[in-house]
Amino acid sequence: MESSGRPWLAFVLVCAAILALSWSLPEQSFRRYPGRKPVIFWHRWTGEWEKVVDGICDRFNASQTEYEVIPLSVPDGMADSKFLIAVAGDDPPDCMAEVNDVVPQWAESGLLLPLDSLMDAREWERQKGSIFPAALRIGMFRDRLYGLTVGMDIFALYYRPDFFRQAGLDPDHLPSSLEGLTDWAAKMDRTDANGELTRLGMLPWGLGNFAPVFGGGFYDWGKGELTLDTPQNMRALTWLAARRSRLGFDRVGRFEAAQNRSKGGGEGGWPLLSGSEAIVVDGQWRVQEARKLAPAFDYRTAPIPPAGGGLPGAGFVDGNVMLIPRSARDIQGAWAFIRFWSGLDHPERAAEFYTEGGWLPLNRAVEESPVYRGYLRRNLQFRTFVDLLESPNLYPVAPIPEGLYLSDRIGKAEEAACDGSASPKQAMDQLVREMRREARFRRDNGYAD
Repeated sequence: MESSGRPWLAFVLVCAAILALSWSLPEQSFRRYPGRKPVIFWHRWTGEWEKVVDGICDRFNASQTEYEVIPLSVPDGMADSKFLIAVAGDDPPDCMAEVNDVVPQWAESGLLLPLDSLMDAREWERQKGSIFPAALRIGMFRDRLYGLTVGMDIFALYYRPDFFRQAGLDPDHLPSSLEGLTDWAAKMDRTDANGELTRLGMLPWGLGNFAPVFGGGFYDWGKGELTLDTPQNMRALTWLAARRSRLGFDRVGRFEAAQNRSKGGGEGGWPLLSGSEAIVVDGQWRVQEARKLAPAFDYRTAPIPPAGGGLPGAGFVDGNVMLIPRSARDIQGAWAFIRFWSGLDHPERAAEFYTEGGWLPLNRAVEESPVYRGYLRRNLQFRTFVDLLESPNLYPVAPIPEGLYLSDRIGKAEEAACDGSASPKQAMDQLVREMRREARFRRDNGYAD
């Protein structure tokens, strides 16, 4: 048995080496400035977004004569494993745009360079005062900055005024509470002659996003502790499940199947545009999509109103963060590129990048630039999301090494409660058990607290 395992291990190592080699070859063939220091940059953007990213890299390369950024789009499903293989093989990229919530895990493992170490104390304090609170939280771990956000995702209401008016509701004066909005949404539900749902006023999803709306959340940022089965979180989960329970779990399931979409709305057409929902909670990227796909489409955006006892401007935030591995070959070149793109340097210039990508700005200087203000005038519904950036109540996944696991288990708890396979209390109790088991595993295996 012992000898049979060795060929398999060797096979895996050879595959890893071939994979690393196959990815490194294109990087060498795209050199345009062979006399400069290469800065290898990995990202996940594809299609039209990759063209935007390539353009940013070209602009950086044209702006100075010391470095050449060489971008490489890595397939999303293998980007993290490729990064870990490259780090283990001492051949990492110089910087990487990361979308998954891995900063705490990778930082704890010593893989990432604290970006605040590249600034003196005076500049760090100045930058902290300019970066939007939500953007700062995304890249922080144990009071150090490991990731700088170049595109946040936050969530707000999108709604159709025509459906509101058909139901005798005023689209210009939304209810001030989530409970009131829920009542309005029910008035816009529609069924066919067989009682099957043909349109829903609102079918909310996202416990991580709605828990803060109810005044909760899964992490106490002041104490540095998980907060799982709190009354506020239970209220949020119960509210999410109650909507489906009242409509009928089976009926909702058939409706979602007919629309070819999952509970999170990840498949099929956009339900607001297709007319299958009157109100949806979605990210800022839909503004740019709607302008391209249906420029005459009439819709509005607004912040999610707080539930009773909840918080205004509350919700979940994540996004793309720029990372530098500790073992990067050219840290200074990577840092210069990150400063160029993010707007730490010349925010007026960086505003052009953010508007080309339809991204939310990192800091107030970018948002206040004439270029970005012009973008907001041309995209009026985008203003809702920019205004939310000042909110102190937007939170990313808990900054703990097991944050990805927590996020996954929160999703499983919500799925169980919202498909009727468990009560909200049972689903939350299961979440608590799973996180306690994970904490024991980490403790028993000597991981740091």
